[in-house]
Amino acid sequence: MLDALPLNANGKVDRKALPAPEFSSDRAYEAPEGEVEQALAAIWAEVLQVEKVGRHDNYFELGGDSILSLKVTARAARAGVPLNPRQVFEHQSLSRIARAVQGGQPSETQAIPVLTAAQRAGTLALSHAQMRQWFLWQFDPQSTAYHISGALKLAGPLDVSAVRASFDALVQRHESLRTVFRTDAQGLAEQVIREAAPLDIAVVDLSALRNEREREARSNEEASRLSHTPFDLAEGPLLRVGLIRLAPEEHMLVVVMHHIVSDGWSMQVVVDEFVAQYGAHMQGATAALPPLPIQYADYAAWQRDWLEAGERDRQLAYWKQHLGTGQPVLQLPTDRARNADGRYTAVRHGFELPNDLVRKLHKRLQAQGATLFMGLLAGFQVLLNRYTGEPDVRVGVPIANRHRAETENVIGFFVNTQVLRNVLDGRESLSQVLARAKDAALGAQAHQDLPFEQLVEALQPERVPGANPLFQVLFNHQRGDAAALQGIPGLTLTECDLGAQAAQFELTLETTEDADGRVRVSLRYAAELFEPRSMERMADH
Repeated sequence: MLDALPLNANGKVDRKALPAPEFSSDRAYEAPEGEVEQALAAIWAEVLQVEKVGRHDNYFELGGDSILSLKVTARAARAGVPLNPRQVFEHQSLSRIARAVQGGQPSETQAIPVLTAAQRAGTLALSHAQMRQWFLWQFDPQSTAYHISGALKLAGPLDVSAVRASFDALVQRHESLRTVFRTDAQGLAEQVIREAAPLDIAVVDLSALRNEREREARSNEEASRLSHTPFDLAEGPLLRVGLIRLAPEEHMLVVVMHHIVSDGWSMQVVVDEFVAQYGAHMQGATAALPPLPIQYADYAAWQRDWLEAGERDRQLAYWKQHLGTGQPVLQLPTDRARNADGRYTAVRHGFELPNDLVRKLHKRLQAQGATLFMGLLAGFQVLLNRYTGEPDVRVGVPIANRHRAETENVIGFFVNTQVLRNVLDGRESLSQVLARAKDAALGAQAHQDLPFEQLVEALQPERVPGANPLFQVLFNHQRGDAAALQGIPGLTLTECDLGAQAAQFELTLETTEDADGRVRVSLRYAAELFEPRSMERMADH
């Protein structure tokens, strides 16, 4: 308990000065018993960042959620404990989860094999997700819709040579950052891993500009140029880094990757490892990063073999049952007519959920054994139902697809997109809607490996010009992880918004659950379709 809340200069609570929340259980502590309970308790303590875990502690009461459950299951597999997310959600307490694991069928998880040097030097097939990106790029090589961009403001004395060395180390460590994509003699796409070479990092110096507004405008223009310059997938590199000097001790670092070699999780890996590499370089040391068990090319080859050996059919059967035979198109009412080609510019309307509402949500959701993601998904589906009148609401949801321990720290295109369906009836309670959203989320987690591209191919939905197949609206829930931003002594790191980008969908709901309990919400929408006031009204609802 704090004696007093820290306040900023305006007399408001200074959230940055608050200590990280400490989760604890109200139950009397009872030590874990047996190897499985002890192994799981150690994993929970590490992932949930709590001091100790008792055998009757509840996963959700300690701060767990669906996103962190992926880390828990991956580390459990590494420890030889065959745990899956459904067991976490259904049993919740440590002892009950351990009993479920011990009572289940033992399953031996085979490690992803590493390709030999000869295989690496030969033709390397693309993963299924990469194949779709390759097709989209060939169809429109100037598109920037699948650029993954991020920017950091760096305040304090910056060693530019250390920045260069840090990214060179990243490129050396991760093959995907030096991979290009070409067509072979048979017309098939292949990936080619290049030898590591120094990354060209352009430094743009705006510090001579005296006018702060002009300097800010020019820096935004330069960041936008870095983010919106198309990549050449055949020539590379598919990582672009720029450094903008605003003042002698103020810089903006812009990082852009093409989705074919990266995803949102990968961007966090880039930030974490950049901070580790930079800090070590400044001390004249080498970053103490554990060796990577695999590279992305190993995963791509393994994934193809594994799916073709029967896993594809097993998971496809589930998705066919979940989605049914009809594939309705969700038509949001727009302020302007849709473009035939479906190309739009994405802008955002952001806001924050009131803290009291978030607390009440957590309490209500925990009572039903659901997570904040499940509750927000159910609420969003109800909102879409009210806006469109469509009872059969399908929402696209990206899933990290990192439930195998080997993939946790690898940069690459692992993320998969799933379609979560909810059939709504205006006469039922929100609890019933939530229960179906929870079941859909758990089922999706248990069948997360079927590539979205293969699902589309199997279901063959009627193609509507300018509309995404199977779903038209996306929901992305993330946990904010700012720990790395505090990791460089002498430098203050803050995230920057890069502004308008090409839109992948007409509407995307993004929610971020921060370590201090705040929930930030962003509606990314097609500026050519919706007026800002329409999004403000939707946010109010």
